[in-house]
Amino acid sequence: MSGWILLPVFLPILAGAALLIPLPGRKKEEELHLFVIVTLAISAILALTAGRGGEGSVTLFYLMKDIPVYFHVDSLGGLFAAFMSIVWVLTGIYAFTYMKHEGKQRRFFGYYLIVYGVLVGLYFSGNLVTMYLFYELMSLTSVPLVLHNGSKEAIMASLKYLFYSMCGAYMGLFGIFFLYKYCDTLEFVPGGSLNLTLASGHEGILLLACFVLLLGFGVKAGMLPFHAWLPTAHPAAPSPASAVLSGIIVKAGVLAIIRAVYYVVGADFLRGTWVQTAWMTLTLLTVFMGSMLAFREPVFKKRLAYSTVSQLSYILFGLSVLTLAGMSGALLHTVFHAFIKTALFLTAGIFIFCCGKTRVEELKGIGKKMPKTLWCCTFASLALVGIPPASGFISKWYLAQGALEGDVGVFRWLGPVVLLISALLTAGYLLPITINGFLPGKDAEAESKAAQAPKTMLIPLAILAALALLLGIFPNLLINFANDIAAAVM
Repeated sequence: MSGWILLPVFLPILAGAALLIPLPGRKKEEELHLFVIVTLAISAILALTAGRGGEGSVTLFYLMKDIPVYFHVDSLGGLFAAFMSIVWVLTGIYAFTYMKHEGKQRRFFGYYLIVYGVLVGLYFSGNLVTMYLFYELMSLTSVPLVLHNGSKEAIMASLKYLFYSMCGAYMGLFGIFFLYKYCDTLEFVPGGSLNLTLASGHEGILLLACFVLLLGFGVKAGMLPFHAWLPTAHPAAPSPASAVLSGIIVKAGVLAIIRAVYYVVGADFLRGTWVQTAWMTLTLLTVFMGSMLAFREPVFKKRLAYSTVSQLSYILFGLSVLTLAGMSGALLHTVFHAFIKTALFLTAGIFIFCCGKTRVEELKGIGKKMPKTLWCCTFASLALVGIPPASGFISKWYLAQGALEGDVGVFRWLGPVVLLISALLTAGYLLPITINGFLPGKDAEAESKAAQAPKTMLIPLAILAALALLLGIFPNLLINFANDIAAAVM
């Protein structure tokens, strides 16, 4: 039965690779879309089935005699696989229509399937080395999604994305070298596997290694000072790629940090150290800076990219306080943000696809022609701001509680204050889009000319917007699941 874990990893990778092979008889568009959606649906079912109950493991091969490439499904990996699969399938359906005007659909969907399989491999990794291999592979295979249209802007953006990703991964590898020496195992053990006897007398170098590791994996999550790739890569990529990049792929950095801190090093080793203080400081600076840059940015997709920089550090701050409530809030915000930010990027894609509008000021009066799209954008925006009963309120409540409960000095009150200021800034850069879209005034109302959004694009958007709202109204199941994960590693 354990071998079933490999199917959701390698089935989409092989299917995607098959699409990249040039063949004499090319698939028709309808056949291509059917092939992609069936592959995604089967892979998603297999991934969710493998994750149910948090059981199952398999060793693929050994890199060294004591370092296997090893897969194990636990609750954390199952949670990431679940929300990623939902987003990936819905965005794939949306992309069937959107990619018609981008062209080269076969190549796009080939890499789209490959990245899905690589992400499942990342989530189901059973040790730090296996996770690192799939982390690197994810960066390499997602680059073609950014440079898809082949423009100079896209090429430069993809190179910047690759450079930042590789540098961050190497910093993470530096930390892994030290953890290998001082840990009993690199397998993921709730609470950590650091051997305190071996580490005794070497705490200084271990803390430095942990800090470098946090910085390295923080690159993918857009943490200061390595955030610059996000606002460059998002506008250059097609909107479906931007959506999964912002909603899902950046969460690889979050997962890597969770695994390293809570499943290898152990929260107790970092609690009260300079590493925790520096980590909390960087996350709060990133939260505030990202929100300010988003508030000032006139290009819609770039504004959303800066917003991702800020929102990802909400999650990292929750992890950095090293409390149960903070960890629960971080997991909840990881899920909620995936649905919310994907919905917002799909909204931006509809505005581009239907009327060619990329800047915020061009969206005045858009609600008169595209009310359904703008209502979906509104629900997602309210959730991101954290207005009850939308989902963002739940996760931000837990994040604030996590800070207040922690023995973190000035950060007990500074964290909630920064989160509140950021929420106000989030309202400032998202809600005017709704206000000006529905209530533009007489002059702007006549300027809005837009076609109706196709149902194949609107339905996935509506589902994501509904999830952003409903998970705040009915959050108990997810809260209990997040609390169970957090309790196991504290």
